[in-house]
Amino acid sequence: MPFFPRRAPDTLPRPVHWDRGAACRKSGDPDVFFPVGDAGLVRLLTAEAKSYCQRCPVRDECLAGALERREAHGVWGGLDEAERRALLRRAAGRGAAAAEQTEEAVDASAPAS
Repeated sequence: MPFFPRRAPDTLPRPVHWDRGAACRKSGDPDVFFPVGDAGLVRLLTAEAKSYCQRCPVRDECLAGALERREAHGVWGGLDEAERRALLRRAAGRGAAAAEQTEEAVDASAPAS
């Protein structure tokens, strides 16, 4: 019986990762996207990072990845830590509300005993 490797050989072409086209890769200063310091400096650097994100062609992919990984620090996809947490809370709330509506619909359609 022939042997088939479990992984593809390294000689196969690989697709280009989405972050190759990211504006932040061209900025030259990753510290802008992970600001540390007093509140004024952090706000200034965060605004600068978000300005890069506004013109980034892969912004949606970046944000989706950050939300999936639950990135706790930095600016990703144009949102800072607090904005991403709020977005995740809203999404969780919508998910819970949808599940509750589905449960109510199932209960309403069940025959009375």
